Amino acid sequence: MKKRLKAAVLAAGAGTRMRVDGSDLPKVMREANGVPLLGYVLRSLDFLAPEDIILIVGYRRELVTDAFSDYPAAVQAEQLGTGHAVRMAMDTLPEFDGYLLVCYGDMPLLRRETYLALIETHRAEKNACTILSGTTPLSLPYGRVLRDENNDFCGVVEDRDATPRQREIKELNAGVYVFDVSALRPALSALRPLNSQGEYYLTDAPLLIRERGGKIGVCKRDLGSEILGVNTPEQLAEVERELRARG
Repeated sequence: MKKRLKAAVLAAGAGTRMRVDGSDLPKVMREANGVPLLGYVLRSLDFLAPEDIILIVGYRRELVTDAFSDYPAAVQAEQLGTGHAVRMAMDTLPEFDGYLLVCYGDMPLLRRETYLALIETHRAEKNACTILSGTTPLSLPYGRVLRDENNDFCGVVEDRDATPRQREIKELNAGVYVFDVSALRPALSALRPLNSQGEYYLTDAPLLIRERGGKIGVCKRDLGSEILGVNTPEQLAEVERELRARG
């Protein structure tokens, strides 16, 4: 019998770098071609019922929850990092023991088939955690996937914490994961803010799971523009162009 799948969508950020126009909308409520960024993400997750998708909200959260009232929400009152955000979602699922897909509400270009490929890899390989990684011609400040001499996953380093040599790695962490919740819970509890931002990074969770004997897999794809998140007005314009091109 297949384990049940739920999703947690990170949607708490203020998007301060987007405010050149004077708007103070939450980042995921910024519109691309008339649709909130979060709306595109939820369309791509339509293989799940709304009640199985948790929106992790924070800044001006009422705007998000009012617009997407069919979806349950978890509140991240303080933005203390991605690991902290997922911990807030897990607090709303005390009895759940299935799989959790974690993704971002400001990545509107990720396709339905990409999420499904990640989930299928996780189930087929019986992983405790599966990471979506990808290559792209875009120059992006994303975490790099680290591999050992056997080409097995051995960690993720955030761009801001990477050495010059690590920044040359072409395999980027998309920030999208599937976790077995039984492995995720203790990993979240073990996260520590030992980085330049003083945040709880979800990227540290796979290595913690591996240290406890959990199997880590990577679903590597040529993601191209799919991997693009929206942090600046320029990226929003680029996303709009890509969405128009898709029709």
